[in-house]
Amino acid sequence: MAWYAYCITERQAFPELLRHRKPIPMEAVTGIQGNQIFLYPASDLAVIVSEHSSSENLTQQSGVEHARVISDCFKTSTVLPFRFGTVFADDEALRRSIRSNQRQFITNIERLRGKAEMHLKVMLDDCCREQIRRYNPEPPPTVGKAYLSNLRESAALQRERQTKARAVTTQMHRMFLPLAEEVTCRRVEPGKMLLDIAHLIDSAAVERYQNKYSSASVLMKDCHMQLSGPWPPYHFVHRLTHHAPSSAAVGSAARPTAHLAASA
Repeated sequence: MAWYAYCITERQAFPELLRHRKPIPMEAVTGIQGNQIFLYPASDLAVIVSEHSSSENLTQQSGVEHARVISDCFKTSTVLPFRFGTVFADDEALRRSIRSNQRQFITNIERLRGKAEMHLKVMLDDCCREQIRRYNPEPPPTVGKAYLSNLRESAALQRERQTKARAVTTQMHRMFLPLAEEVTCRRVEPGKMLLDIAHLIDSAAVERYQNKYSSASVLMKDCHMQLSGPWPPYHFVHRLTHHAPSSAAVGSAARPTAHLAASA
């Protein structure tokens, strides 16, 4: 039997598992394509799974259903989300992966207990848009001195973008004071940059965070901001690949705050 995996949680969060060693149905929650959800006991952990057939095609709607199951479990317990599309070939593959990484799973659950993720999108002007038009009125050269000059100019513009992105990120950090953060920056529509910011906060502080967001929206008049959450801590779960199938990575790799390179 193949298992589609949604997330890992603590076994003690589900008292009904204390009397069982085999998977038991989880009521009131349905999985991808309406499949029955099961609580799969694995030592001190429980894996939220549903039966999976190779004939089942995963769609965009499946991704929405995957996230919904994780969010439903997050309402009552600490969760470590699996990446969308994680499938274990059989019981042995599932048990082996959990057993091999159990210590790190438990460490992450302890670290993330009582925490939630808030997600900020900050749209700001590309500080280099005028220079880009001035330096690059035509397609960039590919050889010779003009090519080297263009490389130097592009590198200078990139550094300016990074400086502005870091300045805004630092300002956001001082406003919100998250427990941890992950930030990426990319160029989007012409003349715009998008800061994608994930903040880890205490679950009890969500209302206070939302109030800070309201204040920041007024103060940051040069930016367009959008807030969502609270979410399960997707960005703050360490990626595990040791003794696990390539499709069974948990969460997303934590990237450093300094990862602010605006993509070309």
